[in-house]
Amino acid sequence: MTEEKFDTLRIHGGYDPAKHNNSATVPIYQNVAFALGSAERGEAVAQGTVPDAYMYSRVGNPTVGVLERRLAALDGGTEAVAVGSGMAAITYAILNVAEGGGRIIAPYDIYGAALDEFETLFPKYGINFDLVGNINDFDEVKSLIQPDTKAIYVESVANPTTEISDVEKLARIAHEAHIPLIVDNTFSTPYLFKPIQYGADIVVYSSTKGISGHGNVVSGVIIDGGHFDWENSQFPQFQENEFILKSAEHPENYSYTTVFKSQAFIKRIRMKYLRLMGAVLGPFDAYLELVGLETISERLDKEVATSLKIANYLEKNPHVKAVYYTGLPDSSQYSLAKKYFPKGIGTVLSFELNGTAEQTKKVVDAVKLFLYLPNVGDSRSLIVNPIKITHREVPEDRRAASHITDQLLRLSIGLEDSDDLISDLDQAIKTAFE
Repeated sequence: MTEEKFDTLRIHGGYDPAKHNNSATVPIYQNVAFALGSAERGEAVAQGTVPDAYMYSRVGNPTVGVLERRLAALDGGTEAVAVGSGMAAITYAILNVAEGGGRIIAPYDIYGAALDEFETLFPKYGINFDLVGNINDFDEVKSLIQPDTKAIYVESVANPTTEISDVEKLARIAHEAHIPLIVDNTFSTPYLFKPIQYGADIVVYSSTKGISGHGNVVSGVIIDGGHFDWENSQFPQFQENEFILKSAEHPENYSYTTVFKSQAFIKRIRMKYLRLMGAVLGPFDAYLELVGLETISERLDKEVATSLKIANYLEKNPHVKAVYYTGLPDSSQYSLAKKYFPKGIGTVLSFELNGTAEQTKKVVDAVKLFLYLPNVGDSRSLIVNPIKITHREVPEDRRAASHITDQLLRLSIGLEDSDDLISDLDQAIKTAFE
């Protein structure tokens, strides 16, 4: 049988109805624990060596398991771990790769909460970040790699500028230094872009956003490409003997790399970070996400087309100073957009008013269809002023470099009629400049 394509996997991936009383849709396993059967099987399940077996829902659950397998298949990864939020996904991935201390290279123009964590929280755990203004300045990135550098971390499409990271070249730089590339692919979703195909090792998502698509569940996921060699002196945590992995098969050397080989990273996420730190995704939340995922192609096709139409409208509006949407043909990154995003750059764009902070507030107050709230990837269209809400943690000296000004507004485009959305923006901008 040939490999199933995206639109088949989004509906059927990771699920066999015959194993679930032939239920056409994925059942919600709203239970805490699972009978282990025999003593021998119970020990193997506890060690994580039995595929698709469950013991306790903090570690794994059948409903959540379908979501994990489906997302791993859609992204071209080997395995996934779903967690309680996108920030949990970022946090676990960074902790797992840099445990015990080290350095991570990352760009400044990322999600505000992630930047806050990178600058103010992780350093207290011995993990420091070398932040760059332009992640595609490859000479600067190379110059920052030190003996204790553990990874390069990027967003495939930056928030809120929509700047594109050149994943293929950054992966090459990372691998030459024997470190992984971690990509936050939240804005793009696996429908628009698959970082693993271009060399990324770990992909993280706030699946709250476009993957779910309906603004009704907070969730995150970590996906392992399964290609990185963790049997590397840079990452001793994967080679240490782990007592919970000790078995008759591995009585002496029972490390994650020995027992799980190329899946050492993702298995350690599940068995150390998810099991012990507990940012668990519930089965009902996973079910809602699976329902949303089934329509991802149709949703994004329409939302991307509307986003481009709105970006073109904003470029022509006399009260708009600049539009930040790298899917536009006059973007300096349009060649990267065509290479990595043939289906479109995404559903999020930003624009800067040619006015005052007070006029920015008036636009927010005047819109009728756009909802004022700090989310993206919803089926409803959303508006927010990043400097006050989503990116208030960004230091003042960095805001201008990331175009985060009092005049900047970020849009997330939903499924409404495109003409209605343009009319709403048009009347709001006119109201602000009366």
